[in-house]
Parts: sequence; C-alpha cells; structure tokens
Amino acid sequence: MAEVATFAMSDQLLVVIDPVARRTDGESVRIAKDVLSAGAATKVCLPDDPDEFARALTRRGSRRPVVVGDDRALTRAVTLLHRQRELAECVLSVVPVGAALSLAESLGVPTGAVAAARAVLDGAERRLDLLVDDSDGVVLGGLHIPPIRDPAAPAGATAVGAGAGRPWLRTCQSLVRTLVPARGDSPAASGPSRLRVEVDGATLVDLDQPVEAVSVAPGVAGVAEVEVRPLSVGAEASPLLAAGRTVTVSGAHFRYRADTEVSGPVRTRTWVVREGAWGLTVPGRT
Repeated sequence: MAEVATFAMSDQLLVVIDPVARRTDGESVRIAKDVLSAGAATKVCLPDDPDEFARALTRRGSRRPVVVGDDRALTRAVTLLHRQRELAECVLSVVPVGAALSLAESLGVPTGAVAAARAVLDGAERRLDLLVDDSDGVVLGGLHIPPIRDPAAPAGATAVGAGAGRPWLRTCQSLVRTLVPARGDSPAASGPSRLRVEVDGATLVDLDQPVEAVSVAPGVAGVAEVEVRPLSVGAEASPLLAAGRTVTVSGAHFRYRADTEVSGPVRTRTWVVREGAWGLTVPGRT
C-alpha cells in the first residue's frame, strides 16, 4: 500500500447505492445521502441489479463515484473499473453499509455512515496495490485456499424465520440437511490439498507435501505476501512464508476465496501484483 496523499476533491459526486444496502440498513443509507448532499453536488443512483449498477458507474462522466454498500459492492465496483481499464484514473469512495464490512475497514475506511461520508467529502486518496489474476479477476484484500466459509451464509443455513411457528417445516428441513450434503462441504473445500505454490518462479511448496491452507495478500512496495500452512502430523508445522510479485498455484482442481467471492475449480491460477493500481478515499491526516 502506498502512503496517503491529500488532494483536491471534486465536488461532483455520483452516489451509487447498492440494493442490498437499501434492504438491510435503510437508515444508514439515508444518513449517508444526507451528509453527502449537504457537502457536495450529488447525483444519486438506485440500481436494482448488477447490470444497472455497472451502467451507473460506466455513465458517471466527470463525477467522482461513491459506492454505498458492503464489501461485495466495493469489490464489484473495483472489478468493473479494472475491466474497463479506468481504475488507475478513477478515485473510488465507499460508505460501508451492510453486514460484511471487514474488507472496507481493513483498507482504512470508517464503518460508521457519518464518518465514512465525511471522509468522502474531506478525505484523501490512498493508492493501493491490487492482485490481478490470469482471468482478469482482482483481489483487494486477500485470497485463501481452501476458501474460508462465508460467515454470512454458513453451510446448511436456512433463511431467518424459515419454519418459525411451523414445527413440521423445521422437521423436514432438518431431515433434508441430514440426507443432502451442504453445498460447499466437499473434501476439496475442507481437507488437505496437494498444490504447487510458486513465488516469482521459485517453488515454495510442491505436490508431494499436502497443505492445509494457502493465503496471499497485497503487501507493501508492490509485493504479495504468501503463507502456506503444511499439513501438520503430530506437532504443528511451521508456516512457509514468502514475498514476491507473481504467485502461481497449480495442482488438482481447487477453489479459492478472493475477498468476498469463491471461484473455481481451476487447475492453475497466477496472480500478479499491480503496485498502486487503484485509489481509495480514506480519512485524511489530522
């Protein structure tokens, strides 16, 4: 990650409010709109689906985009701008609203609606590194193999209130869960894997050594930080650590979680660090 640098903010904002944020926390959305509208000229867009979300960002013109939503909305915006080859010139702002906000918080964005909106108006641009894979996917915060289960949607979970007041429905749901494996509960998602992990062409671990987990995250000065946890037998095995600009993982078909999304299965994938590839508005120095 590069240092924070203050700069003159545009007073023309395009505020794109993710539909999930509107459904989950309408009060925080209202507060964010009020603060932003009081401090700048704003155009508010209320997309109903990912296609409308993409069109709103594409047609932003000279306005500075502000995403009101959770980590998935932030990742979606960065991915879209990257694939349009407009990410480097566009300073993105986000007001985190929703259940999953850990990524935005880890990048330095306040998770309170008022503080985040004020940072949009009075903050500074922070240039951040990005991991880009060979299918043009992006990673903002980190990737994990096997994928970490999404805490917002645990395997076997049912919708809140499903079966409330209907014991027969709960009984049927319980029976189905015992007979049908939960989606995502496959050996590839929870057991050891045999993978080759290469960092800048040097092999960190090979197929003959089972591993429990691999994690990759943007580090500092344009390198990725890699951690491999070998399968422990008896005493806990020490993690293998490396840093480099290119990371390749190959082997049996594997899935991986990149920020908020699980991808795969793939047999090989390469990630390259793009130093200072995108700008995010964060609170300025005081």
